[in-house]
Amino acid sequence: MIPIEILLAFLAASALVTIAPGPDNLMVLSVGISRGRSAGIGFGLGCALGCFVHTLWATLGIGAVVMASEATFTTLKMAGAAYLVYIGIMAWRYAGKLAPIKLDDGSAEPMGAHVRRGFIANVINPKVALFFIAFLPQFVDQARGDVWPQMLLLGALFAAQTVVIFGSLGWFAGSIGVRLQQQPGLAVWLDRCAGTIFFALALHLATAGR
Repeated sequence: MIPIEILLAFLAASALVTIAPGPDNLMVLSVGISRGRSAGIGFGLGCALGCFVHTLWATLGIGAVVMASEATFTTLKMAGAAYLVYIGIMAWRYAGKLAPIKLDDGSAEPMGAHVRRGFIANVINPKVALFFIAFLPQFVDQARGDVWPQMLLLGALFAAQTVVIFGSLGWFAGSIGVRLQQQPGLAVWLDRCAGTIFFALALHLATAGR
């Protein structure tokens, strides 16, 4: 077992990193405000689940291989940027038509759809993979010899606290969105603002280096 003082320090550092303004926070907030609580919480949950994948990559060394290959890094980076552009285009194309979150048949858009979008957006972002490669080993006791179980435990704890924080952000943003949606015509601009944020994040990712 990892000493309790190390775990507490890790959780404190993880919470600060998660709360600090970043792409995932902006996406969760923009989705929550434009689509509602369920969408915001779902997208945040998807991002948190993506952390499990990055933990596995870091533990198995896959993330290090990706970072070592310029071609692989660039391919993954551009795929992530393209996906963010796609979400932004959809937000602009259906601006005001999905709020409150409704499909063509009048039923609510399932939370699972937003979980999937958040998961994909997080997993194909190589900058997140790089963060896990650099962050997790700082709290691993190399002398113990059981490095990979420690990495998995730390990654699971990071993802768990991310679920709580991103879920809270999604709920908070959704609560604001519910009130804003009550104003006629505002839903269109909320979706367009959310789409613009995704465009900006896509540009940031596409131009980012290792």
